[in-house]
Amino acid sequence: MQRHVNKVASACFFHIRRLKQIRRLLGPEATATLISPFVLSRLDYCNAIIAGLPKVTIAPLQRVQNAAARLILHLAPHDHMTAALCHLHWLPVQYRIIYKLCLLMHLIHIHKAPSYLKDTVTATASVSSRGRLWSASSYRYEQPRMRLKFGRRCFSYAAPVTWNTLPPLLQQLTNSLGYLARTCLRRKA
Repeated sequence: MQRHVNKVASACFFHIRRLKQIRRLLGPEATATLISPFVLSRLDYCNAIIAGLPKVTIAPLQRVQNAAARLILHLAPHDHMTAALCHLHWLPVQYRIIYKLCLLMHLIHIHKAPSYLKDTVTATASVSSRGRLWSASSYRYEQPRMRLKFGRRCFSYAAPVTWNTLPPLLQQLTNSLGYLARTCLRRKA
């Protein structure tokens, strides 16, 4: 997996170096627009396969994201990146992976995901032996048993584990995030 992460990072750094050459001619908005297809799309493509990897393995991808933020915001190499990522509304790489897993599980939950993804997970409510249990009415998904840590990174394990850690309010959503935003605003008021 380390080799895959390093290849993605090196391809992204190539595009960042190329964009750095024309950064003077572009504004921050145009630079962000170009960073999105050349760098961020590579970070997000199939990143679910690196779910559960240690931070040390994912670190090159985080360095890529930090370099992209520095390029857009024209920051010095040693500037703090948390504020820059917040300004750009970017999640750090490890949280992007979690977000993508939860998004895919949400699509499965509302029956808008492709069948090959639906077939990899099992809803707890659909297990016949749990018909009378409290968990049968929940929005949780079964976590298959895995003997090896390597198996815990597959979608059929990592996605339900991530989904099951969400609060029930988020698991129950069946429409867009507008409902979530209204609910959060009501709680603050």
